Amino acid sequence: MSDIVAIDRFENVQIGAAIGPEPMFLSKEQSRRYARACGLDAPRFTDDEGARKEGLPGMIIPGNMSLGLLTKLVTDWIGQSGARIVRIGTTYRVLVQPDHTISLQGFVTHTYPEERACEIDLWIENEDGERMVTGTATVQFPK
Repeated sequence: MSDIVAIDRFENVQIGAAIGPEPMFLSKEQSRRYARACGLDAPRFTDDEGARKEGLPGMIIPGNMSLGLLTKLVTDWIGQSGARIVRIGTTYRVLVQPDHTISLQGFVTHTYPEERACEIDLWIENEDGERMVTGTATVQFPK
């Protein structure tokens, strides 16, 4: 269950408003299950030794899993408001590895009253405060 405080309507969206942080421990088993459910049985997602043979430091989280986690951050924030994500995109800067606690975060950067929409910057941060995955989302609220 998320601790994110959901927004109830567009009129309450404020530029600069924080979304998160939402800390989360990612286990190797979570990564394996996700990868296998998506048909991504490559060793980089399921096995440390296999990942090392590919030149990686160990298992990594699939990129689409990182995207899914950031998407969940946004959907937890929009809650039952009737808003929807109309666009979301990410940039992968640093490998996300399991068996670490990450932090999902974001903040509102722009509002568009005529469209009842807002832009959000998003990121996944590691324990050292390094932004491993960054992104943006556009959310539109009902008229």
